[in-house]
Amino acid sequence: MTDHQALRAVDINCDIGEGFGNWAMGADAEIMPLITTANVACGFHAGDPVIMGRTVELADQHGVVVGAHPGYQDLMGFGRRPIPLAPEEVAAIVTYQVGALTGFLRARDMPLNHVKPHGALYAYLRDNAEAGAAAAGAVHRLAPEAKVYWPAPTTGAVFCEELAELGHEVIGEIYPDLSYSPDGHLVIQKQKLRTDVAFAASQVKRFLAEGVVQAEDGTLLPREARSVCIHSDGPNAVDVALAVRTAITESGATIAAVGADA
Repeated sequence: MTDHQALRAVDINCDIGEGFGNWAMGADAEIMPLITTANVACGFHAGDPVIMGRTVELADQHGVVVGAHPGYQDLMGFGRRPIPLAPEEVAAIVTYQVGALTGFLRARDMPLNHVKPHGALYAYLRDNAEAGAAAAGAVHRLAPEAKVYWPAPTTGAVFCEELAELGHEVIGEIYPDLSYSPDGHLVIQKQKLRTDVAFAASQVKRFLAEGVVQAEDGTLLPREARSVCIHSDGPNAVDVALAVRTAITESGATIAAVGADA
């Protein structure tokens, strides 16, 4: 048994606002009432100024806290293709995107709750210490009180460790609508596939009961997390969100944004 048994309030965060212009991506209006935390695309991997504004407004209407979801400048690849950048470039793209979303939040008198790197940028910050340090510095300078969301485990990533030392709260998360490789890495889908809803629910229940998630080969991976991440762009994203909510409540926990239960 693990400390995860003591988890009584679970946050549900969702990558959202990922359309572009006339192209819709995800059932944002249906999913927003089902989550507690929104990771809003900032215009590089997805999203645009109009969609950012509409997504922030929708979150405000439903009492959902909002964070920035910065990614690579790669609309065609949805930010899931690796792009090697110099540390200065990494800091600049993070600053640019977080700053843009912060403007929309300030216009509605809402705080920036957190920053959560997207897709291949997350992997680059995880694997490249110089890039991770540069991004951490950019986040701290622009948003010194923001939380950081990161796929559990959060240890071993310079990005997370430096921000934790600077006083940022680092929130680990699990992913019931993605697969884990046996070595513990997330299996990134270039195009979001239909999720096995029953398996997603079982992952959440397993984590809450035992503090582990199941990899593709059946390996059980220990995880320390306070949030469950889902994606709005899946073919059955609303069904996944509903199943995750049910799994949390059936496990005896409540659903609340991190800090709301304090």
